[in-house]
Parts: sequence; C-alpha cells; structure tokens
Amino acid sequence: MLSKGPESWHPNPGFYYLTGGGPIFDMAPYYLTALINFLGPIKSVSAITSKSFSERVATCKERFGEKLPVEVNTHASGNLLFHSGAVITTVFSFDVIAASHSPIELYGTKGSIKVPDPNTFGGPVCSIVLGEDSWTEHKLTRAYAKNTRGIGVADMGQAILENRSPRASGALAYHVLEVMHAFDKSSESGCAIEIESQPEHPTVLSANGLD
Repeated sequence: MLSKGPESWHPNPGFYYLTGGGPIFDMAPYYLTALINFLGPIKSVSAITSKSFSERVATCKERFGEKLPVEVNTHASGNLLFHSGAVITTVFSFDVIAASHSPIELYGTKGSIKVPDPNTFGGPVCSIVLGEDSWTEHKLTRAYAKNTRGIGVADMGQAILENRSPRASGALAYHVLEVMHAFDKSSESGCAIEIESQPEHPTVLSANGLD
C-alpha cells in the first residue's frame, strides 16, 4: 500500500500521524488479513520502518495549511515468514508519490497471480503460468466476488446460527494486530520478531458465500 498520505483529501487528517496511526495501523489490516486468508498465519516479521518528515502540511480544504505533527513512522518495509513456508515482502507507506504495480502479487515456481486490492472489496484475478507469455484474467466463479464488502458480517451471522467461529474471528484480528506491532519492534531491535499467536487458517467460502 503506497501513497503520499491522506492530508490532501481527508477532512481531518491529523490523527493519521499521531500515535496509533500511520500506514501500518491504518491500512495494513486489509492486506495482512488477505494474505493470511491466502497463506495461513504468520510466523515472524523482519522489518525496517522510518518517517520522512517530522511535520506535514494539510492541503485538504477543511484544514488547508494546517501543520500536522508526525509521531509515527510513515514508511514500513517488511518480510513476513508464514508457517506454511511462504515468504512475503510488504511495503506500507505514506511517503510515496505514485506507484503502478498491483497491490498484491503472489509468485510461485510454476506461475504468478494478481489479486484484487483488499481495500476496494473486489476486482479482477489474473494469472500467468510457466510457458505463457501474457497474463490471463479469470472469470469470477462467486457472484459475491464483485463486491465483498459486508461478507464478513454475513459469515459472522451464519457462524452464530451454526455455533462455530466466524472466519473474521477475534483470534485472527489479534494475530493481525500482533504482526502490525512487530514491524516497529523489528526495526528498533534489528531482529526478526517471532509472532506468538497462531490462529487457524480461515476456510474458503462456499459458492454462495455462506456455509
């Protein structure tokens, strides 16, 4: 997730740069949760975090010209090791003017796949396999895949009826939170941070989105 920060469009952007804000705690939950759904829980985090400015200037009309103190790191680059053995490289930043790559691309020894931006709740799925020269966009087989906003709430309701744990569980949320804290911890210590929590790998949704 690479952007130049929210001060140009958000009507009250100051909190993004105070303790508890920043690109990790604002945006990483979308992407980390998606990756955990793909690959299972995360085992360790090795990261470097930084901030480019100690102060920002709001350019949104509501706060135009207001100086915004920056208390948090605004750029984070990290390597995630998953219990499955997968290794993912991540960058979350409010210090990038523009970027053109896909939000999530997964690379394997026999092919690669591009998946939709988790922050937009839908989009195309494309892949390329060994021996092919171009990407192929795949027809979505789930009707709800065009816009998945709210499907976690629907699954939670179904989980209550079925007396099971919802896919968007408290254990998963805690795991994501622990991983997010590990970015600054790793950068400050210069060491990989082992993640103690290990939630279950969420199961795949059925064709109609509910089980």
